[in-house]
Amino acid sequence: MDKIVILDFGGQYAHLIANRIRRLGVYAELRHPTDKYLNAPDIKGIILSGGPASVYDQNQPRYNTKIFRVKVPLLGLCYGHQLICQQLGGEVKPGKVREYGMARLRIGRQDALFKGLYKTESVWMSHGDSVKYLPDGFRIIGSTEHCPVAAMAHPQKKIFGLQFHPEVTHTLRGMLILRNFLKICSCREEWSVKDYQSRIRDEIKRQVKNKKVFMLVSGGVDSTVAFALLTRVLGEKKVFGLHIDNGFMRKDETSRVRQALQKEGIDNLEVVDASPTFLKAVDGVTQPEEKRKIIGKTFIAVWEDALRRLKLNAKFWILGQGTIYPDTIESGGTRHAAVIKTHHNRIALIEKMIEQGRVVEPLATLYKDEVRKLGTILGLPKSLIWRHPFPGPGLAVRVLCSNRVSLDGEDDLEKLSKKVNAIAQKEGLQAKVLPVSSVGVQGDGRTYAHPAVVIGRADWKIFEKVSTLITNQVKEVNRVVTLLWPATVDQAACHPAYLDPLRLELLREVDEAAIRLLNQYQFYDKVWQMPVILMPLSINGQGTESIVLRPVLSQEAMTARFAPLARPLLQNFCRSVRKFSQISAVFFDVTHKPPGTIEWE
Repeated sequence: MDKIVILDFGGQYAHLIANRIRRLGVYAELRHPTDKYLNAPDIKGIILSGGPASVYDQNQPRYNTKIFRVKVPLLGLCYGHQLICQQLGGEVKPGKVREYGMARLRIGRQDALFKGLYKTESVWMSHGDSVKYLPDGFRIIGSTEHCPVAAMAHPQKKIFGLQFHPEVTHTLRGMLILRNFLKICSCREEWSVKDYQSRIRDEIKRQVKNKKVFMLVSGGVDSTVAFALLTRVLGEKKVFGLHIDNGFMRKDETSRVRQALQKEGIDNLEVVDASPTFLKAVDGVTQPEEKRKIIGKTFIAVWEDALRRLKLNAKFWILGQGTIYPDTIESGGTRHAAVIKTHHNRIALIEKMIEQGRVVEPLATLYKDEVRKLGTILGLPKSLIWRHPFPGPGLAVRVLCSNRVSLDGEDDLEKLSKKVNAIAQKEGLQAKVLPVSSVGVQGDGRTYAHPAVVIGRADWKIFEKVSTLITNQVKEVNRVVTLLWPATVDQAACHPAYLDPLRLELLREVDEAAIRLLNQYQFYDKVWQMPVILMPLSINGQGTESIVLRPVLSQEAMTARFAPLARPLLQNFCRSVRKFSQISAVFFDVTHKPPGTIEWE
């Protein structure tokens, strides 16, 4: 079978490249850049992934220098593009303007890699460094406003470099670029999803052997599909589910999960209310990473307690999880990858259990879109498969916490506000930086920075343009929101606030109103998901909290675009939350991923 090898330099999208290649019917395999076996006859092409490193970093990933002398076509993406340039005699320089998100690619000539594309294409950028001088024999085949060498090619040697990411869904015709590369490699389309499903089944049996699986079932897409798959492969007597109400669930979520699974004939499920345990564990905690790690440890503690209570011998039971590949990537679980946010199912304790063979994760190499395809093959209903993703820590990572008072008039925030306001004023808008922080992903690395709010009337395209300009030009800002209510932000103050039952209950009510309106206006099936965020932010001296709506469009969660919603929907939402005296403002997130993660924490 023909094979494409992806050399993983630790980028957020390395495995996504493999996913896309497999979609095109060709088998793809991830390997470490030091791999010595790159001349096997079944290898038809090599792709160098992106990564968080710079080609000038002293600790940049090690690699086999023979990569650049292979006899098969070579394609470098982002960091891989820069590495090809540097190693073959060109020059890379730090970019004066970073590019995160959408950019317009101007195609200079109809190279084989760009066959069938328009003269101008929308592509997805995420970089700081850029190519300054080309190596001998290369030519520029594409550029953007801020990146003169956005694409290069050496036609005779069949070596190509792209500064953008064709593998993400927001490079609108990226799949055509990858298909063109496969044609250059003379690959035959011989791979299918059914083959992959068969391998998953064989792997489950090999790993579980004569033991049984005690599965953590949140009720989300991933855990439900994993639970159903394990049950089908091993039988109900060898699989037992545990749904843990951690106190961070949506309104009535636990009862809905139980009913949905029972409706599908899944009765091998235990439900436990561990809300007091989780709330006590995170009492006084404000930092996102600390919250996530504590919640992950508490899940395992509750799972182990359930084993003892049910008198199940731990020697004969292993932990089952619905982990998917983005969880591993964002947790820094691949070599050279940066930690963006530690997923509850990727804490150090879980990693140790995996090494001991005490965990089975049948979906660990899949993306969400592949999980949904597998769920369809298993016969699960659309209502389960197409639910919006919901994080394991639940509302805990949608309730922002703080242990100090912070005002937007402080010196550093005042200086940042002047920078973002100068950018916004060019489009007839006002902007300032808010005294809270959220997690972002920029250049394949984690950021924890301030959001900026843009104030004024404009269409969504203008907000998108201003958001991109601000996050590209002001490194201390990784997210941009617009103001839905009230009309202005004269003063913003962050105050001490923690994960407590009152704040969680407030967010449950607001979140329920948001989901209800999504369904009422028939937007639920149009967006990937819509986190609703609670911030300890008082606006204009009113209330004690602010709300952010974060609707996004995506397929696999590795990249996302903010999803414009109907104005009447947003107006109704603002009216519905004004009844809560604690809430002083409603914001709308107009940031893509990157530079902002989908969840704020």
